[in-house]
Amino acid sequence: MTNLSTFDFSPLNRTAIGVDRLMSHMLRNFESTQQDNYPPYNIVEDSENEFTLEIAVAGFKKGDVSITSQDGQLTVTGEKQAEDTRKYTWNKIATRKFTRTFTLGEYVEVTGASQEDGILSIKLERIVPEAMKPKTIAIDYKG
Repeated sequence: MTNLSTFDFSPLNRTAIGVDRLMSHMLRNFESTQQDNYPPYNIVEDSENEFTLEIAVAGFKKGDVSITSQDGQLTVTGEKQAEDTRKYTWNKIATRKFTRTFTLGEYVEVTGASQEDGILSIKLERIVPEAMKPKTIAIDYKG
């Protein structure tokens, strides 16, 4: 399979404005889909503008998982802080180090996060500024 990052998109920059940002966004999304699928996650649509990202983090304790949101990217990182010294006869609950990155849609912001029963729930909301919402223009009829 051909890696998209080997293509030269610079000719597009000469004929269109803003394509460089679009291309880097597409490449970032393509590269993030190449990662493994750990930990598994769900995206739940709570309403038209509210979503919950559910990530399975069984075995991770308080302080083992961090969430950052920057420049339209949501990054969830997990790493066990304390070494487990117990002796297992069978150990199949994966608690390996991970980093998952999600691209947030336009105007989507993280509004909260909680962890319960091994599921990390991250609340997301699309908050469109008033200036960007459609507005009705009154027509002044003469005569």
